[in-house]
Amino acid sequence: MSQQSRRRPSQPYRPPKKDPVRILAFDALRAVDERDAYANLVLPPLLRRAREQGDFDSRDAALATELVYGTLRRQGTYDAIIAECVDRPLREVDPPVLDVLSLGAHQLLGTRIPTHAAVSASVELARVVLGDGRAKFVNAVLRRISQHDLDGWLERVAPPYDEDPEDHLAVVHSHPRWVVSALWDALGGGRAGIEDLLEADNERPEVTLVARPGRSSSGELLGLLGEEGGLPGRWSPYAVRLAEGGEPGALDPVREGRAGVQDEGSQLVAIALAGAPLEGRDERWLDGCAGPGGKAALLGALAAGRGAALVAAEKQPHRARLVERALAGNPGPYQVVTADGTRPAWRPGSFDRVLVDVPCSGLGALRRRPEARWRRRPEDLDGFAPLQRALLREALESVRVGGVVGYATCSPHLAETRAVVDDVLESRDGPVGAEWIDARPLMPGVPALGDGPDVQLWPHLHGTDAMYLALLRRTA
Repeated sequence: MSQQSRRRPSQPYRPPKKDPVRILAFDALRAVDERDAYANLVLPPLLRRAREQGDFDSRDAALATELVYGTLRRQGTYDAIIAECVDRPLREVDPPVLDVLSLGAHQLLGTRIPTHAAVSASVELARVVLGDGRAKFVNAVLRRISQHDLDGWLERVAPPYDEDPEDHLAVVHSHPRWVVSALWDALGGGRAGIEDLLEADNERPEVTLVARPGRSSSGELLGLLGEEGGLPGRWSPYAVRLAEGGEPGALDPVREGRAGVQDEGSQLVAIALAGAPLEGRDERWLDGCAGPGGKAALLGALAAGRGAALVAAEKQPHRARLVERALAGNPGPYQVVTADGTRPAWRPGSFDRVLVDVPCSGLGALRRRPEARWRRRPEDLDGFAPLQRALLREALESVRVGGVVGYATCSPHLAETRAVVDDVLESRDGPVGAEWIDARPLMPGVPALGDGPDVQLWPHLHGTDAMYLALLRRTA
């Protein structure tokens, strides 16, 4: 028999299998990485297009969503594991390859997908989006990852807690070390509390609706959803929690603007400002940082119930248009103005109640925007600080004597919360004076609100975003 006849016939080329779910998840991760996009903005149009093309059903959409958000939430942990399984520094791995590896790692370590299915599906994805050569690299790395479960890997890649508590928590719970440190400082307490908070940051948040008073009610929403479709809010009388998989846009009150999607913590901020005790007139309210309009819509409805008018100010024109849309149909008088809250377009002392929900790092909403934890840097807070203080100073100028200002931010970082308020109150050099109002009684039934007078909400304690609220009354 000749040498040629003993050779095994070459395997015919097999085209890669195109998996629409994993291709969509990869496309979403690339958009997040390349364009600094947010998954909660990128994913919905991708899912909608896939449904329209007939490629997706509800189970496919749920899996794609889990792959994208799960991979982003656990990115720090998966990076540490992948780094142990490659032969080069992680920064030298091409970002598209790293995205495929991270998606595969999440399927292996963070889902119930069988090992062989997770590896083979990821390799097929690599063949489609990267080519056969790099697919072999993906296959080799994922097979190494599959040799241990998540707990086994964490024992290998996370430093012991006793040696470096912050770095241990950063790797185990997939947060940058500086964020762990900042959250721990804000929360106080020992290991259990910070671990509970970091775990809550990695959980999928509930979708919460708000029934705008005078236009809808929580009872109406619950009636439309049925017993299995929704639950009452925990703290806000206007809140309804949507069952997993529920579609807010399927409800008439949401489509008509009589209700909306709004975290319960944001609802509590608006409700507390509206409920703060006030002497004298209560006719003009201001939302000084109104975009994209969720709090403005609730404030406008609450103001209308008392015969008060709302002015909603937003600096960015495109966000002001979103505020217009949110307030459309409000039962009482309102005005949307494109204006900078640090350079008011109104006279001092014009308002009875003022809310400034200031721009911030967003560390209180990491459940909803997990990629934000990897984009923010400690020095970012230095950029926000002057703006936050200027907005609060002008809010105090804008309210009348005896009126109330609410300073709110979706961050628990001490540099963005109590430090801002203390600095403004201690450095006032004009005729305006202010005093604290205890915000805790204005959130009845909500536990664990701390020593006051300000309030910090927490995902692990309240099931809300980590909203902060300080209430101040102008005294002079």
